[in-house]
Amino acid sequence: MKERELSKKYHDLDTVIVECFNDKLERQQSSVGELTYRVAAADLIDCAAKLRDEPDLGFEMLVDLCGVDYLDYGLGEWHTYEASGTGFSRGVERGPAVSAEGVSEPTAGFKPLRRFAVVYHLLSVKHNRRLRLKAFCDDDARPKLPSVTGVWASADWYEREAFDLFGILFHGHPDLRRLLTDYGFIGHPFRKDFPLVGTVEMRYDPERGRVVYEPVQIEPRTLVPKVIRDDARYEPGLKDRGNA
Repeated sequence: MKERELSKKYHDLDTVIVECFNDKLERQQSSVGELTYRVAAADLIDCAAKLRDEPDLGFEMLVDLCGVDYLDYGLGEWHTYEASGTGFSRGVERGPAVSAEGVSEPTAGFKPLRRFAVVYHLLSVKHNRRLRLKAFCDDDARPKLPSVTGVWASADWYEREAFDLFGILFHGHPDLRRLLTDYGFIGHPFRKDFPLVGTVEMRYDPERGRVVYEPVQIEPRTLVPKVIRDDARYEPGLKDRGNA
């Protein structure tokens, strides 16, 4: 991954962060000229509070919080990144990611520390700057991080969403319950090992006069094309290709 040069605004911000946090925040590569830092789980709360309260930082708003599952990171199911003359390439057996030239691709200079991580998207309204924090869960079997609801109240529902969809626990959350799935739902549907077709199906049984749940009978298949867009919307250095 080729890192894009930072603008002066974000270069100055990076300088301030280095001065404030020393080695507690580790900067990650970015191809879009934005700042992302990795923080240890043990330092998450202290660093989050400092990012909010330090006058030169002022990240008073948590815009979003999302979970990430790095299971099988760097593996692909598709032969190409391009559309062929007859349509998109069919799904293939899982294996190392392969580029359009048929060469196995590296993992973009990034190797996950653990399976699960949480990404925090921060905004400083005062300074008009954005920043991302990434924290990895120390235990893959029981992923857990401290809750940042005491720093940003808006994290309440975001952490419930990450718990519901990824099974990530947040120590200290005031009311950690499922948010999007149904009552009695089993599993976490955004985990990479959760089957795309689910685990149960439902139908109306006229003899019983109610809806019944049964094991799913659909065979899982890879049918959705993988599309990687590289036009001017995502890479300003490229010219708009239009319909070409």
